[in-house]
Amino acid sequence: MLVTLTGGAGAGKTTLAAALAATTPRTPARVLHGDDYYFQTPEHGVWAPDESGVPRLDVGDPRSLNLVGLAQDTDAALADSPVVIVDGLFARHVAPQTARARFDVFVDLPADLRLARKIERKCLRDGFPLDVLLRNYLNHRRAAHDQHIEPLRDASDLVVDGSLPAEALAQLVWTAIADKEPIHNS
Repeated sequence: MLVTLTGGAGAGKTTLAAALAATTPRTPARVLHGDDYYFQTPEHGVWAPDESGVPRLDVGDPRSLNLVGLAQDTDAALADSPVVIVDGLFARHVAPQTARARFDVFVDLPADLRLARKIERKCLRDGFPLDVLLRNYLNHRRAAHDQHIEPLRDASDLVVDGSLPAEALAQLVWTAIADKEPIHNS
């Protein structure tokens, strides 16, 4: 089974992925993180100069993600694991060749709470400059979320509230999956 977790930056996708993997009714589960599949060189993806003219990858655009590589790794994981969880801004876009049951989850969280989480993680924990993060959010990321991520909500099987504890959300997701398709231990 493939479970995708899509939603805005800071919504809690990676935390929910870990909770799902820890509570899966089918073991073992594999987790793939969409953040590991962004292009690294200007030949691929969407690149734009920052304020100082340095080209930066636009991680808010799905064309900046190596979806072919993610699909290939998802296929390989599905061959080895009964449950594969893919989390990321654009996880809903993953299109593996392996025919398996699929359940797409949209992790929802209001923009102000996502931004607060991102500030806490990137700026307070990792030392990223707050002014750069806020400028990027106001000038680009907010609009990119509305354009590229928010439309994926309607294409998802379930929308969950990212402000709830991850363990409760994991239980909610597994229950929704079981209601859609009975899950048996394997």
